[in-house]
Amino acid sequence: TIISLDVLESHFICDLCKCKGQCCVDGASGAPIEPEEVESINEILPLIWDELSPRAQQIINDQGISYKDYDGELVTSIIDGDECVFAYFDDEGVCKCVIDKAYREDRIEVQKPISCHLYPIRLQKFRDFTAVNYHKWSICKPGVDLGKNEGVELYKFLKEPLIRRFGEEWYAELCEGAKLIKEVNR
Repeated sequence: TIISLDVLESHFICDLCKCKGQCCVDGASGAPIEPEEVESINEILPLIWDELSPRAQQIINDQGISYKDYDGELVTSIIDGDECVFAYFDDEGVCKCVIDKAYREDRIEVQKPISCHLYPIRLQKFRDFTAVNYHKWSICKPGVDLGKNEGVELYKFLKEPLIRRFGEEWYAELCEGAKLIKEVNR
């Protein structure tokens, strides 16, 4: 992997109360999804089907849970160019994920796509390595502000998904690298 310094040096804590989960609604296409994730989600789809909106169900029936976007990348299906088919809105109007909700309630063993779990980190795969980058987006400004106020770096906030994707040993090395960079920059 090649890790952007922004991942190590930027502060971030997702502030859903302020951003309302706009990352699941706005954007040019759905969230990146791996073929094996499509397979896993299709297997648990009957367990979450009734929690999906009627429009999401229609889109999934018509095109499936994913499609190839304008870049040829496999992404989650979206509703009328807006929210992900797995999105729902809670009583406060915050957009959340049906898959994540069911997983956290121990009703399914499948987690939401890793690209969603890692956001605002985005992975870019090359032939010999994976680039780990911080995707800066204005809708995430409340998360930047909260991270700065609490003194939490992006890579620490995203410990769980980083370990999920790369493993504990990799994450320990990442932390050691971040520590060395801080010492050098003092």
